[in-house]
Amino acid sequence: MPTIYKYIGIIIRFFSDEHEPIHVHAEYGGAIVKISLFVKDGMIYRVTYSSVLGTFNAAKMADLKKFITRNKYSILYAWEQYFNNNVTIKPIIITKKIK
Repeated sequence: MPTIYKYIGIIIRFFSDEHEPIHVHAEYGGAIVKISLFVKDGMIYRVTYSSVLGTFNAAKMADLKKFITRNKYSILYAWEQYFNNNVTIKPIIITKKIK
């Protein structure tokens, strides 16, 4: 289960046996949110968030959404590298909030 990012305590990863639509799981404080990226012709046209286990508090959810908005194409790239090209993913650790 490769971790793509660790962002101010939020772990963003996908599982090795994933399926489409392209999605990642964000974990924080025992809660898990699934973020799905809908892609057409190489462009992400929609991003959805759904709680899998528990809920993020409002501030942490806002942090997550801001992070995903800024990094959605790098997540898409990581997905393609891992699932299509068998490239090992190394997590990127970010300890400061995005402004």
